[in-house]
Amino acid sequence: MSVECPSRPATRTRAVLSAAAALVATVAVLAAPTVAESAQVRTRAILNGDAVPVSFNDGDSFRVLAGTYSGAQARLAGFNTLESHGPVHQWGTWTEKEMFVLAKMAMYHGRTGVWHCTSDGKTDTYGRMLTWCPDLAESLVRAGLAHVMSVDDSPGKPELIEAQREAQAARRGLWAHGVPPFVLTSLHSVEEDTTGEGTYNRLVSTVDGHSVKWKHTDRYDECQKVCHMIYEADDAKVDALTEEVAADGKVARIVGKLSREDLRQAVLEFAKWRHVSRAIDKDRRLEFEAYLQQKVDGGALGSQRGEPGSCMVHVPFERRYGGGRASCLR
Repeated sequence: MSVECPSRPATRTRAVLSAAAALVATVAVLAAPTVAESAQVRTRAILNGDAVPVSFNDGDSFRVLAGTYSGAQARLAGFNTLESHGPVHQWGTWTEKEMFVLAKMAMYHGRTGVWHCTSDGKTDTYGRMLTWCPDLAESLVRAGLAHVMSVDDSPGKPELIEAQREAQAARRGLWAHGVPPFVLTSLHSVEEDTTGEGTYNRLVSTVDGHSVKWKHTDRYDECQKVCHMIYEADDAKVDALTEEVAADGKVARIVGKLSREDLRQAVLEFAKWRHVSRAIDKDRRLEFEAYLQQKVDGGALGSQRGEPGSCMVHVPFERRYGGGRASCLR
């Protein structure tokens, strides 16, 4: 479930922004480089054992400028940084502009080192070459400038999860003003579905980095702010609904093999976050989600109060760059 959320005032002074970060803010926000200018900034990477120049255009991707993979756009696996095309992320007491600074800081962090990377040349759904740079990944995550991410139900790499736990405990970077249960990393309005398979937004767990496909049929306006909602869950009502589900023969084929503990966890996760647990077979999740939503609509969990978790501003891809950028990015 999503809501359009009001923006928070941008007048607070953040102790977390040091003099160096303030300088980055000046460079990144007031004088952000053009794509052409960014392409001139070269960083050395060791890719499959060979030293090659690369150009970082955000914290989790770079373009290879020479060598076997010259011209390839690389998507760095295992972690994610905030979108750097504009002030679009927000959670806790952060403002969108402050989080935009963090996105730019991640990019500049990538440009400061010599990173060791490997790739077999395989690409993701966007045609980007999947590349693993373990030293960069751990450095960014430990600094609180990136979060652990896998693209499916699997948790992230243990060493990155441990680095993220340390960063969260120290309230570094992204985590300085709160840790939402999930980071909203992408938004897709319903008309963006070109395959007929449905539209989804991506949520990434801040505990272990696994991804959730938040499927929906919503149409988002340009510059609309969308939030993943977090709901209060009453334990007694969750227990009662768990027992009701367990006794319902209509869903036995979905939950029949689950222990009562796992079933309660699945009900609890839906109660809090409105998506279905990984314990449910992925081919049955939409069916179980619809079933639980019907129960919730019927009052099974009472009147729940929701608060925004991680939020994001929707801007279609074609309106993110150049002179025709959306007004909220200028």
